[in-house]
Amino acid sequence: MENEVPLIKVTIDGQEIRVPAGTTIMEAARQIGPSVAPPAMCYYKPLQGSGGKCRACLVKVSAGSEKDPRPMPKLVASCITGAQDGMVVENFTSPEVVEARKGVVEFLLINHPLDCPVCDQAGECHLQDFAFENGVGEKRFVEEKRTFEPEDIGDKVQLHMNRCILCYRCVYTANQLTEKRVHGVMGRGDHAQISTYIKNSLESDFYGNVIDVCPVGALTDKTYRFKSRVWFSKPVDAHCDCEKCSGKVQVWYKGDEVIRVTARKNQWGEVEDFICNTCRFDRKKTSDWVIEGPSKVARNSVIAQNKYGLNQGKKPEFALNYAATNFKGIDDARDYNQNLDQIKKSEDYKALMQKNDKFFSKEKSLK
Repeated sequence: MENEVPLIKVTIDGQEIRVPAGTTIMEAARQIGPSVAPPAMCYYKPLQGSGGKCRACLVKVSAGSEKDPRPMPKLVASCITGAQDGMVVENFTSPEVVEARKGVVEFLLINHPLDCPVCDQAGECHLQDFAFENGVGEKRFVEEKRTFEPEDIGDKVQLHMNRCILCYRCVYTANQLTEKRVHGVMGRGDHAQISTYIKNSLESDFYGNVIDVCPVGALTDKTYRFKSRVWFSKPVDAHCDCEKCSGKVQVWYKGDEVIRVTARKNQWGEVEDFICNTCRFDRKKTSDWVIEGPSKVARNSVIAQNKYGLNQGKKPEFALNYAATNFKGIDDARDYNQNLDQIKKSEDYKALMQKNDKFFSKEKSLK
């Protein structure tokens, strides 16, 4: 077909893939899978213009293209750099990238407080995951951190600016989902902060989505705050007939109580179908929803622990395979009801006694 987009070849960490021309390095890596996909703290595919702020997704381009195989002189942000035909990219395989990410983590944590024990985002926080997987256990920053008082920027949204990493996701969300944005980044440099214009408040039917797109606990749901730790709650997929949005949500239970409602996220933690405030804040009963079933939760997530049994927890095959390869096999057909005389005649008993004799003879010689 005349309008068909040509495919280009890209190699990332030794894995080759063909993607349409115009695809970014980030999206090409995501098509291969999580094993090579760079982390992202500001990039959010459903939000146009996002990316290029946090530098968490830096990669090394060791070959620019098939026509010009020269390497790029410095690390590039994969979320805003277009892939070229024949491009070779190093992500986790590059020591330079690994070292650079440690610096990015350290930079993002400069002003971020240790609020994890009291933060509602703990357990599903992208900054926690990023710091654990790519950071270091030490810090060099000794100066005083920036501090702000919590601020209500809507009747159901509270801003904790102390935790904000200035990813701009909430700004893009308000720009693209609401009729009039009333909040944004105030100030410049180390004085930059998220705030509302002259103490305005968020009032759009879709302003609650700023909570879902925030990668940290800077924007929190006031109807959910301090109700439960996320690992004590159980998410299920549900939907309803809503005249404002798709109605596709995750309903979070603590026991039989609906403690919060959020939009569904894909494996990259991104919302594809944004929801309205009515679904998010006002429908807090099971009767408001058609329950589809338990949400798909990653095995390594704390949310999955002790929730859905063996099928979504640790696989029983792992324990069986480990036992088969690391422990002596047991003959279940043998008779276990043996007396002491019979046990002493067994080969296992004789081997054990030989080990004991060697041990005691060695201990006597040392004395």
